[in-house]
Amino acid sequence: MLQIVLYQPEIPPNTGNIGRLCVANDLKLHLVEPLGFEINDKYLKRSGMDYWQYLNLKIHKNWQALKTDLGDENNYWFFTTKAQTAHWSVKFSENDILVFGPETRGLPAEILNENQNNCLLIPMFGEYKRSLNLSTSVGIATYEALRQIKAFA
Repeated sequence: MLQIVLYQPEIPPNTGNIGRLCVANDLKLHLVEPLGFEINDKYLKRSGMDYWQYLNLKIHKNWQALKTDLGDENNYWFFTTKAQTAHWSVKFSENDILVFGPETRGLPAEILNENQNNCLLIPMFGEYKRSLNLSTSVGIATYEALRQIKAFA
């Protein structure tokens, strides 16, 4: 099963939207603490709507706890504006893990540096292209991965 990781997410509606995306596609969502909100936040629940109760969710105390839990057997893909490789340039597999950083700062340099060969960029072509919204980025990456997985299944 494709899995989504949000490293220290900060904005509850983004996480709620991503949770809804995960429920709609039977994906597991992992949140790495610290979170920028309480898990019972009303904005989180509002954006997740009535889907939240069906979410396959696991919360991890830190990055190392997540890595210990998920192991190294599957591909981790790290989404960042600092990458050179477009997300559509790699072949995703059904057990891949898609990792996204917090809204205001992205994934930390130490995680990106340790995983340089698995860092991916979602290209942007407009004049003002600093970054995309987190839930938009997760949606783009997830559906590209699902498109590839379902096309080759």
